[in-house]
Amino acid sequence: MTDAEWAQVKPLLPVPAWLEGRGGQPEGYCHRQMLDAIRYLVAGGISWRAMPTDFPVWNRVYAFFRRWRQAGLIAEFHDRLRGMVREREGRETEPTAGIIDAQSVRAAASAPAASRGYDGGKKVPGRKRHIVTDCLGMLLVVAVTAANIPDRDAAIGLLGRLRSLHHEITWVWADGGYTGGLVDWAKEKLDLTLQIVKRTDDMEGFVVLPRRWVVERTFAWLMHSRRLARDYETLPAASEAMIRWSMITRMGRRLARPRAGGRR
Repeated sequence: MTDAEWAQVKPLLPVPAWLEGRGGQPEGYCHRQMLDAIRYLVAGGISWRAMPTDFPVWNRVYAFFRRWRQAGLIAEFHDRLRGMVREREGRETEPTAGIIDAQSVRAAASAPAASRGYDGGKKVPGRKRHIVTDCLGMLLVVAVTAANIPDRDAAIGLLGRLRSLHHEITWVWADGGYTGGLVDWAKEKLDLTLQIVKRTDDMEGFVVLPRRWVVERTFAWLMHSRRLARDYETLPAASEAMIRWSMITRMGRRLARPRAGGRR
């Protein structure tokens, strides 16, 4: 990452325990090296063992990635960046509305058969990414399941997590795949309004639908990361972490861009 980007993300990094006198051992590599290595892996789609020698040894980078994932530090870092992006765009740190959707992707042989499935609608064997974004397209919550899990079933857990993490959200837009009892369930159990945005019968070809285009654009952003072009991860939790790292890269670059008129 550039120096300008590092200046933006450095204050948002979780503080190691040893720096706060809470025990632990100082790390052998600086965080900037580790972040660069993981971002390179996500963007280039390489395997861990193919890490170039310019970066720290691959098993140290993987240990860093795994430790941060298990401790919830990736999500913490990601959410801090999202708050900064929202403030920079003149929004409140916490959103009040979101957009939900799902994307099916093929899974590599490294993904266990128990965590894979077949999406009959999209005709895709593999896994499914369920996400909720804010109105800027920034990721709020993510869940990775087998591709045969219906959108409505996965949305129950996803919307529950959304409500617990973002108390101010009261409105969520969705496509026709979320119709049915889910709308009433969200209203009764979560006090959440789920509005279905459908295509009308007179629409032909590609049509930009209100609000839904935002989450579709987020999926397009994710597919710019070659590691996400296919699901290579053994654990669905690792897939979710890779998605967050892809968004971390995008948000860091967005924060480092000069503002209109040359102001930062």
